[in-house]
Amino acid sequence: MTLRLGILTTHPIQYQVPWFRALSKEPGIDLEVLYCMLPDANQQGSGFGVKFQWDIPLMDGYRYRVLENRAAQPAVTTFRGCDTPGIASIVRDEPWDAFIVNGWVAKSCLQLLWACRRQGVPCIVRGESNAIRPRAAWKSGIHRALLRQYAAFLAIGSQNEAFYRANGVPQELIFSAPYCVENERFAQAGERLDRSGPFTFLFSGKLIDKKRPLDALEALRRLVEASGSSRYRLLIAGDGELRGACERMASQYNLPVEFLGFVNQSRMHEAYAEADCLLLPSDHGETWGLVVNEAMAAGLPAVVSDQVGCHPDLIVEGATGHVFRCGDTSAMAAKMALIGASRERARDMGRAACQRVNEQYSYRQVVQGTLAALKQVCRPGEPGRLAPSFR
Repeated sequence: MTLRLGILTTHPIQYQVPWFRALSKEPGIDLEVLYCMLPDANQQGSGFGVKFQWDIPLMDGYRYRVLENRAAQPAVTTFRGCDTPGIASIVRDEPWDAFIVNGWVAKSCLQLLWACRRQGVPCIVRGESNAIRPRAAWKSGIHRALLRQYAAFLAIGSQNEAFYRANGVPQELIFSAPYCVENERFAQAGERLDRSGPFTFLFSGKLIDKKRPLDALEALRRLVEASGSSRYRLLIAGDGELRGACERMASQYNLPVEFLGFVNQSRMHEAYAEADCLLLPSDHGETWGLVVNEAMAAGLPAVVSDQVGCHPDLIVEGATGHVFRCGDTSAMAAKMALIGASRERARDMGRAACQRVNEQYSYRQVVQGTLAALKQVCRPGEPGRLAPSFR
């Protein structure tokens, strides 16, 4: 028997597509991905500071359709930017065994959930919310009510699982589907040339408030002030609304910083190949931080804040990187000095980091978790077998 499975997500995302391709190859799975929209260069570039399209193939290797998006202002970064009421008739009129939805970040995600509930089709959620982010009691109440509507949960990491457990989800309905990247694609940066120049830190991401790029610059300023500018440098791969402020700070303090601008996917391995260590000083808005996966797959350790969602899973203190208190640039500088004291030690940590993501954070694990969740909530030819506690 074959399971007819649908996955709804806002748009093609480079971290999700390998999962779709892998699932499509599984015997007994008939997968179709439903996209709310295919963004143009302007819509894709929201928050990045530039208009662009991803330069790696994202539309091959699996079956998909694009829904009619009736949003007044179509967008992939706002809740109302994806409004696809037609999903109701798709769920009603076609023989689905289960759906997976990418959280509740867009109106379309809830439209699918309600359609599944009406038709008795199990709806599995894979979202990003974690237990690190503080929430008001009223919001937690809404989450508890919402989560009772899903048939099962694909957890991207330990703090995501902790969020579900804190909101009353039974352990038997949570399945591990860790956030990951195409480790092999970034591994080509792993063999870096030996260098005798400055120890190089890398900040990779949008230059926006939640990622706190100015903290990276302030920590570098403290590090340079204590050790001298010739020992360290910082690469910034990314663009966004804070680029001007970052450039002014770098100029004001004559910091050893190189701004690479926006770097598309096919060239990201070049930035990792130039670096010795990744920096991610983000606040709790960084629900995971897939850039850490990328860097580790490329053989780099990472220095991240304690509000980054992936830090309990990927950072083994002193072995794969270091953690500091978010906003404490003095502590961040101290961790940078510690990891930058020995390039050879940093490379040992990078090798351990690479081994960690290769063994525990790959699409193989995501597919296994997905199949286990499907086995829990449905049987081929018997749509509507919801977990009893979540009817």
